[in-house]
Amino acid sequence: MSSGFKSHNGGVVAEFEAAEVSILKSLVGQILGLVEPGQTSDDPLERALGIGSAQEPSDPVLARLFPSAYEDADHSAEFRRYTEATLRDGKRADAQTMLATARPGRSELTAEQAQAWLRSLNDVRLALGTRLEVTEDVHEEIATMSEDDPRYPAYVTYDWLTYLQDSLVRALW
Repeated sequence: MSSGFKSHNGGVVAEFEAAEVSILKSLVGQILGLVEPGQTSDDPLERALGIGSAQEPSDPVLARLFPSAYEDADHSAEFRRYTEATLRDGKRADAQTMLATARPGRSELTAEQAQAWLRSLNDVRLALGTRLEVTEDVHEEIATMSEDDPRYPAYVTYDWLTYLQDSLVRALW
């Protein structure tokens, strides 16, 4: 099992087993599918400028990945219209970096790649946590959950992702 990330030559290093890489790639692939370009405008100029839809996503995971910026619905919609396409591009780029650099055995990442991993791990955790309806009591829930519980593998995966993200933050700072 991965011992997490460690600081190394200005970047970070981690060792992953093949099964761990497979899980990471599967989860990140799902994020890529979610953040594919959203609704775009019918106006060709707006499409060329990356201006998207002002509508808040109905999927709770997408709403968590692309939260409203303002309490006021009109201000939030206007902000979303001009920023969501760029945010989606960034999330896709981070996920693709993670997919390209995750490998069994020793993975050495530059500081820039590690930052992309950090953002991508965060997206995966947000998505999984939203689907699982994770609360602050998640660690107590896992500790008392039977291994026969059908939710157990997903909760343990969430916990592992939390550990990876924490070790990456510590390795970077």
